[in-house]
Formats: sequence, C-alpha cells, structure tokens
Amino acid sequence: MERCILHVDCNCFYASVEMLHRPETREVPMAVGGSEERRHGIILAKNDLAKKCGISTAEPLWSARQKCPELLIIPPNFPLYLDFSRRVKKIFSDYTDQVESFGIDEAWLDVTGSIQLFGSGEHIAHEIRQRVKQELGITVSVGVSWNKVFAKLGSDLKKPDAVTMVTPENYQAVVCPLPVNALLYVGRSTEKKLGQLGIHTIGQLAQMSCEFLRGKFGKTGELLWSYANGLDTSPVAHQDERAPIKSIGNSTTTIRDITTPEEARLVFTVLAESVGTRLREQGLFCRTISISTRTVKLSRTEHQCTLSRPSNETRTILQTALALFTQGYSWNHPLRSLGIQLSGLTAASDPLQLDLFTDPADLLRQSQLDRTVDQVRKRFGKASVLRASILLDPALTGFDPKHQIQTIGFH
Repeated sequence: MERCILHVDCNCFYASVEMLHRPETREVPMAVGGSEERRHGIILAKNDLAKKCGISTAEPLWSARQKCPELLIIPPNFPLYLDFSRRVKKIFSDYTDQVESFGIDEAWLDVTGSIQLFGSGEHIAHEIRQRVKQELGITVSVGVSWNKVFAKLGSDLKKPDAVTMVTPENYQAVVCPLPVNALLYVGRSTEKKLGQLGIHTIGQLAQMSCEFLRGKFGKTGELLWSYANGLDTSPVAHQDERAPIKSIGNSTTTIRDITTPEEARLVFTVLAESVGTRLREQGLFCRTISISTRTVKLSRTEHQCTLSRPSNETRTILQTALALFTQGYSWNHPLRSLGIQLSGLTAASDPLQLDLFTDPADLLRQSQLDRTVDQVRKRFGKASVLRASILLDPALTGFDPKHQIQTIGFH
C-alpha cells in the first residue's frame, strides 16, 4: 500500500501568533526580531506587509529598517509560541499518532492508516488546515505526497493557507523544474557544488547517475539522488518517540566585541556551565569537546579534542575549551561570538575506565559538587549560585545561553 505523508508548515508562525495577540500589528509592517542591544538582531518572522517591503527572514534588523523605516520590531515570546505549537500538534494527534516534529512550526504526519476513517490524504490535509484556522486563528500550508521529502517540498510551494498534492503522476511536472535548493537538505554549499557540475534543477539531479553523485559527495550524493527521484522511504516517527541525542551545545553572540583572553574566558565560563548542566540533566557523559569562534569579519573557526575519559564535569569542559581556544586562536581580529559543543555522548551509567594517575576521590567530589549546584539552581534559580569570575563583568556574562536564540541545542 502506498504511503500517504503530510507535511504541515505554520505560515509566518511567530508573526502570526503575535498578530493574533496584538491585533494592531496586522495593519502595519511588523516583524519578530532578536535583541539589537545584545546583537542578536535578525528577522525571525514577518507579516505580509513587511514581506511586501522586501524584508526577508534572517535579514539583519538594520538592513530591514533601511527597506522599511516604519517597521515595527517585536521581541520573541518563545513560551507563547511553544504553547501554540503544542495546540497545533494536538489537532494532528486526532488523525494519527505518527507525528514527527521538524522544528517548532513544522511536522510530518503519516496518515496512511487513517484514510479509511477520515478520507483521502488531500481531504485530511484540508480538514487540518481548516481546523487550525478556525480553532487557533493561524494558517498552515500542507504538502501531501507518498514520501517525506516531496511532502515537505509541497508545503513550500503554495503559501499561505494552501494544500499542494505531489503524486507519482504529477511529480515530474511539479518537482523536476524546481531549483535544486528547493530539495530538503540542499544548503548553500551543496547547491554551489552541484552548480559547478551543471546541476541547477531537481530534474537534472534526478537524471544524474547515482554512482557519479556518490563519487562526488559520498553517501550524501546517494541520498540526494534518492530524494530527487522520490525514493525516500524514511518513516515518520511516533509522536512519543525521542531521537537519540548526538550532541549538546550552546553559542552566543556577545553584547560587545571580545578583545582580550580574559573576556573570552568569562564567556566560555557561562557556556561551559550551561552545557555541563544540560549534559548532566540528560544523564550523559561526553567524549569530545569542540569550540567555535566567529570574528567581527564573520570568519568562523572550530577546534576540538577527544578526552582521555568521558566526562560531564563543568570543570573539565571549561578547562578543555580554554585550552583549545588558547592553542587555536591568534587574535587577528576581535571576536563576535563563541560556542561550545559536546559530542561522543555515552550514558553516565556506563562503566568508566580510569588511568593510574586519576584520583577517584577527586572525581567523586567534583561530581557531587556539580550535582549539588545543579539542584540548588533548579530550586532557587540560576543566579542563586555563581562563580566569582562571572561577577567581574556582569554585562558580558549576564546572558542565559539555555534560553536564547543562538542555542545549538540537542541533535
């Protein structure tokens, strides 16, 4: 039996929710944007009036203001958006328990087993679209296909408040003429490499030899070929299924340019506290620690190392990050952002092999200290226990990486 997959995308989600709660913003160019003061100033979402002014998502706020001086910028309200996301997905659960989120405002639904109850995939898509609009006051676009990739592509083709069918009968006419970057997971770098090979449309990608693409891109080339030919067979996850965590990280754009090692150390201290806490919350150790830096010239570098033993100690994370930074950065330019990422994750309950030079008592004391600090902060707030160094420059260190826009998150 051929699968029936829906991809539902909430249109201009952040902006739509804000207009629902602030009706006055419907009549003016409005966008949800980050904090200019903390230099997180990009457009996260915009309404139709702002879009008509040429404003695009991820555009810097200063650039958007040049296009539209009267643009109203609203700070993001993520708890509100999460609440609406849960309400939308509750509607999805009336039709299937196979609901796989793709970010806060998108999801795939496998309704193959629901067709006998609710009608065709197209009928279910229209019913969901109408219910979201009537019950929640926002709109969605829905793609309907036999695989996740084409369903996602379909939801992007018609916006807002629309349903697009991509079927085995029409996909060559609908999909093949589209630019190759319309295909899921084809980013700028891959698009550029494909363009150098004379591949500019999905149809051209589909006509290439799978062996040729594998030779150029490895397994990614084979995957792209299968996507372009509609051969994606990946399942839609169950709504209660959690993907395994592959990495935990945080990055931040600093409130001012970082010009000294001491300033960098303070920022890394806050980041190490955050990722260490999150690692312990998940009951995990990490084997690899990576840092990233981005200069005022927007050049990005990364450095990483593998630990001799897995760890979730904040002390180890911080010391390793600082060592990587000291060894890897030459201070040719001031820094604009810093990040720490932990990977090679294993369960904290796994046996731990120590070397002859490690004091088990010291490890136990550090573990107990971290757990105690975590418990105090969880009960009384993040600021209840602080490292003394954090107080040296509260303006620079006074950010919460766990709840800001730049969070790398779980992967």
